[in-house]
Amino acid sequence: MRILYVEDEKFLAEAVIHLLKKEKIAVDHAADGEEGLELALKPNYDCIVLDIMLPKVSGLTILETIRGRGVKTPVIMLSALNEVEDKVKGLTLGADDYLAKPFKTAELVARINAVCRRPALVEQEMMSFHDLSYDPANRTLNNVALTDKEAEIMKMFLVNPKLTVTKQQILAHVWGADSEHDENYVEVYMSYLRKKLKEIGSRVQIKTIRGLGYKLDV
Repeated sequence: MRILYVEDEKFLAEAVIHLLKKEKIAVDHAADGEEGLELALKPNYDCIVLDIMLPKVSGLTILETIRGRGVKTPVIMLSALNEVEDKVKGLTLGADDYLAKPFKTAELVARINAVCRRPALVEQEMMSFHDLSYDPANRTLNNVALTDKEAEIMKMFLVNPKLTVTKQQILAHVWGADSEHDENYVEVYMSYLRKKLKEIGSRVQIKTIRGLGYKLDV
């Protein structure tokens, strides 16, 4: 496994890199956002660990740029700010996970392993429900692009239309059964998907089943 670690705090970076290498994880390090962006655009990595506060180019700008150019490498955002607003911004731009500083290297390793072992969508058959048509090969819903996590959640709904899917099931499927994410992550992504359905002009809705979860319905 090879990761890109973009971090400008020299001593923290050296310590983390040393410990990651002890876990048999190869690391390329960038000390500023400009170099980090250049490396992140290359298809060389299993995961990118990306600090938000960076000189020259911010981590959020790097994330937005690489997702805009179709780079699907899993990204774990790092920030000392640890505020909901920062988490939501990173997730909105396509981050796969978020870790607040200070963190234990063991937790970072666990997060890296979790995002790297999530299976990619390999099914090629179109999936449909009423006026929705999902293309797994291109991860598009009625020709509108979905992020990796939006795609995984939408597929859960389309495999079981009109069946209620719980927040716990979504967390386990999308973030991993051993993930420490809470249900707020699910609520954030439901908001994203509802906006996509509105953008498409679909009659289909993601309905909240109070106390249970969500389901697709019209």
